[in-house]
Amino acid sequence: MTAQVVELQLNNSRERTQWQQFLSSLDITNFSDQEVDKIDLTLGLMEDDQLVGTGSLAGNVLKYVGVCNRDSQPGARFNQIVSALVSRAFQAQQFHLMVFTKAKYSQSFQHVGFKELAHSDEAAVLENGTPDIADFVQQLPTIPDQENKRIGAIVMNANPFTQGHRELVVQAAAACDLVYVFVVATDASLFKTAERLELVRQGTADLANVRVVSGGDYLVSAATFPAYFLDSAESAIKAQTTLDARIFRNQLAPRLHLTTRFVGTEPTSRTTGIYNQVLQRELPPKVALQVIPRKTVGTEPISARTVRQAIQTGELTKLDQLVPSTTARFIKTHLATLQKRIQEGMKINGN
Repeated sequence: MTAQVVELQLNNSRERTQWQQFLSSLDITNFSDQEVDKIDLTLGLMEDDQLVGTGSLAGNVLKYVGVCNRDSQPGARFNQIVSALVSRAFQAQQFHLMVFTKAKYSQSFQHVGFKELAHSDEAAVLENGTPDIADFVQQLPTIPDQENKRIGAIVMNANPFTQGHRELVVQAAAACDLVYVFVVATDASLFKTAERLELVRQGTADLANVRVVSGGDYLVSAATFPAYFLDSAESAIKAQTTLDARIFRNQLAPRLHLTTRFVGTEPTSRTTGIYNQVLQRELPPKVALQVIPRKTVGTEPISARTVRQAIQTGELTKLDQLVPSTTARFIKTHLATLQKRIQEGMKINGN
């Protein structure tokens, strides 16, 4: 019997319970509001009023894909649900899709046109459509004879760009012929992606060999590293940082001739601290990892979290010590807007 594709309404308690119980039977168990609230569309496969497959879209990321495997039909069901999701994404003008899945399902996604970007023992990240990772690299700025130069990279959220971030960039620029500063592109922070990107550009404009670019879907994104944006268990953070590091090491570093990744010491963020440990394990010897001591004010390390807390209270007397003048000017000009975002529920104590 051919299964029928239907749209599931997760705000309907009966349908959400049915969906959740079905996925739980497949050992998919993370139904936190933080994860489920990001879903834009959920499709189900129904046979005789029974749910036998499902898949969801959150932006351009496929999530919660699972099919009943108790008979001879799982392959056909998988193909049907993924094809339906891809079709709906295309209708919404979304032509580049990514999926973060268990490693054992990577081959199934490859059979329906996805390309694997990286995998670990536990999980895999794949993509489909355009622009893909080759297109992403193609549009990045380069310098002559780049393959024979010292090329560095920094990945930062910069929420917002602080004197600590700037010190990291300054030291990397002094050690390299060219430094890429990749700014995290997922909009899950107090400062929106476009704001963060512009503040990093303004704050490094005097450094001639620095190129500030978007990290796109490939560097600490909602697809490669969703735990970065959530209050996640250490096991999830380690699994996802491993994939993120391997995409950097195996996909980006060879194409851009990256020789060194620079990070700051991390005394305040648990997630970023774990990330640095995984980078140390995963990147060398292909890419060196250079750890730069965190800049301090007195004995206190400069932290973007401290800046966000100051925005919340409106106590900005120490702002000029913590951030470059370009960031300080933006905060003072847009203080009411930033405070409103916090009042409306934007969390400020994460990364």
